[in-house]
Amino acid sequence: MSGTVLRVIIADDERPARKFLAGLLKECDGVELVGEAAAGVEAVSLIESQRPHLALLDLQMPELGGLDVARRVPKSALPLIAFVTAFDDHAIEAFELNAIDYLLKPVQQTRLQATLDRARDRMRAAEPAESRAAALASAAASYERAARRPFTDRLPVRCRDEVVLVSVRQIASIASEGELLHITTLANERYTITHRLHLLEARLDPRRFIRLGRGTLANVDAITRVSPMPGGTYLATLSNGQQLQVSRIQSRLLRDTLLKL
Repeated sequence: MSGTVLRVIIADDERPARKFLAGLLKECDGVELVGEAAAGVEAVSLIESQRPHLALLDLQMPELGGLDVARRVPKSALPLIAFVTAFDDHAIEAFELNAIDYLLKPVQQTRLQATLDRARDRMRAAEPAESRAAALASAAASYERAARRPFTDRLPVRCRDEVVLVSVRQIASIASEGELLHITTLANERYTITHRLHLLEARLDPRRFIRLGRGTLANVDAITRVSPMPGGTYLATLSNGQQLQVSRIQSRLLRDTLLKL
């Protein structure tokens, strides 16, 4: 086993983070980077096709995060997994409790090497895939219980010299542009805040807001019409007149939820 090359994949929605981690891996002996994924769905396909020994998964990715990727991979194809995350007390506690490896951003070379060494040790021990899957499921449940908090009812947004409290019920859509989020209300009032979309999404009731694409959330109650578009996608029309493109992935989810009798 000592001569086995450790086959690794990286999944992170931010290209600089993938490039940085790939550079660290190149400095490690006996490692082959067999693929990179920029999204969770792509990571699932990459794992199934490449069958890596180890997957380094960003915990927070739009649409499908690292935990969701681990859930979707069939047990027969499930590799060893180490989650890459910014400092998160809940995640660290859940992973340590269930013996799941993790790397904190920015990843340090020595810490990455320790993860690779642990992966080789677990491969030598021939750890059953069922055990890995059970540990991941338990970690995911622990993390989600700990991280659960009441959904927000209002968003504070700065408007000139004042802070306006916008009722979440009055928000029609939220669209991201880099680090900026553009909020449009049902009355077509527009506000801009500095925040990450996936972090705000975690504070919103998922029964009230739905992803239409990588950078767009919409109020479910504001969607009045959904029009089919070429390529299996949709165009959603909101009650305030906004028209928003629905990504191919989210179009499939729409068909299985909103558009299903």
